[in-house]
This record gives sequence, C-alpha cells and structure tokens, in this order.
Amino acid sequence: MRTFVTGATGLLGNNLVRELIGRGHTVKALVRSREKAEKLFGDLAIEYIVGDMENVAAFAGELAGTDVLFHTAAYFREYYQPGEDHWGKLKRVNIDGTIEILKAADAARAKKALYVSSSGVIGLKPDGSAGDENTPSHPVTEGNLYFKSKVLGEAAVEEFAKSHKMPVIQILPGWMFGTGDAAPTSAGQLVLDFLSGNLPGTFDGGTTVVDAADVAIAMINAAEKERCGPKYLIAGTFKTMREIAQTMAEVSGKPEPKIRFPYMAIYSFAVVQELYSRLTGKPALVTRTAINTMRARLDHDSSRAVNELGASFRPFADTLRSEIDWYRQNGYTV
Repeated sequence: MRTFVTGATGLLGNNLVRELIGRGHTVKALVRSREKAEKLFGDLAIEYIVGDMENVAAFAGELAGTDVLFHTAAYFREYYQPGEDHWGKLKRVNIDGTIEILKAADAARAKKALYVSSSGVIGLKPDGSAGDENTPSHPVTEGNLYFKSKVLGEAAVEEFAKSHKMPVIQILPGWMFGTGDAAPTSAGQLVLDFLSGNLPGTFDGGTTVVDAADVAIAMINAAEKERCGPKYLIAGTFKTMREIAQTMAEVSGKPEPKIRFPYMAIYSFAVVQELYSRLTGKPALVTRTAINTMRARLDHDSSRAVNELGASFRPFADTLRSEIDWYRQNGYTV
C-alpha cells in the first residue's frame, strides 16, 4: 500500500508512520522541517515531502500514485495558548486545507482517505451516557474554537463525499498520549509540567484518553479493509484529571499533586495565567478553554471501532510509563 501521511512528525503522525513501515507499506510523509523529521525517524525508509497545509497546491503533485491518504495534520497546539484570534488559521488549515487535500487525493485517484477529527466534536447522549458516532456535539464546542473547526470540517468532508467517488473515513480520537510527542501536544505538556513539578493541583473534570499508537493501529486496519464505515470513535477510556495525575505519580515515582482546585479557583488561576502569558510570551500552565472542555466530562463509546476495526486500548499506565521513559531518554526532563 502506497501511503501519504500529513502531520507526520506529530504525535499521531509519527506513530502512524512507524506502524505503516512496520507492516511493509511505503510512506510519503508531509513535513514542515526535513531536519526535524530525520531526527525523529532516523534511518526509516520514508520519502519526505516538505510542505505546509496552508499551501496544498505546492505539494499536491506528490500525491500521484497514492493508494491511501492519512490526513492527521491540524492546527491546534498554538491555539490552546492565549493571544491573537486563531480562527483564521483554524479555518484555513482545519477546514479549507482539508478539502483541498481531499480534492488533490481524489484527482490523483487515491483509493481512500482517512481524515482525523476529534472525539471532542461528540457530546453526551440525552441521558448523560457516553456519546457515539451519531451523537450531536456538546455546547462546549462553541466555546472551543478548535472543536468548532473540527465540527465544520466534518460537515465539509461529508459534503465532499456527496460529489466525489473516493471514500473518506473519519477518525475521532480521544485525548492522545504516547511516545514521540516531540512538539509537545497539550497532553505531552501536561506530563512535562507534572515531571518538572509545575502542576500544582487538579480540578473536577475529565475526558477520554487514548494511546496514539492504538489510534494508529486502528486507522491502518481501516485502510487495509476493503470496506468499512464512514466514521469511527477511537477514544479510549474515560479518566478524570485526578486519575490522570494519580497514574503519572504511580509510574514516575514523583508525588501526586495534592491540591484540589474548586472550579472558580482554577478558572481565576487560568485568567491570571493567560494574562501572564500575554505579557511574557511564555506558555500558560492552564487556560479557560482547557478547563471548560475538561469540566464538560465528555465520555465516548468506541465499540464500533472495537467491533469493526479491531481497535483495542492498552492500560493507561502503560501509555504514560512509555511516554515518560521517552521524554527522559530524549532529554526533556531528568
């Protein structure tokens, strides 16, 4: 299988590339920095395509001969910090860029595409139970512009599918953790803050968490199947913020943060952190967007992916142990 992977140096992307190579598939990897990619992947047999999702036309010709497009790239990391209005770039990359690359893949006669969205676009069922692929979004989506971009992106993908023959499979991961989170993502930054003693406490909230490698495996299973459904939650298991902190403490040997912040206290702390970030240019430890998203306690039902794609979810402790080991081995922390 000849594959094209966007966002190849990201947390999900690099796990996906490694799994594809391990299964004997060929990989063209879209990267913004060849140097960064070579450092991350070493001597793996990968063809690097230097480009950016803000200019799909510049690399669209490289999709020629592709069997499957894995579109994992998205704009989100910088968005979770305060500052300028990010909606313009969120729309340009996560919505407009997505449709442009799907059109390019279809023009190149790719057999299928897998588009990575987010479980955050799925709310809870009316009775409060875990949402599935048919559950509408939660009101918190409107206040989280990244989730909003994914809701609109999914709608655009579904419109694309009505007028194009190339099948597009939507993949909705939970909050991803795992090895190779070099950027890092918000999850990786949480782990690093904990390891460095910069996580003063936890607050009431939670969400579904998943190992990026488990998402990658299920995605490749979907690509290799002759037929499968149009959308899959690969969200993992629900964990509260306290359970995440407890597990980090368990596998790292470092003490668990003892403070339990009430909502108004952590919200006020986030306001101060955002002001500090704007004044200094340093990242905020927590933002109002992150707090409100976790407070929604979105839970998700991944049974369709389990039953149809063979998805499975390793223990969260194993994921965090591997991630912490990776950070220590690569000089992120002591």
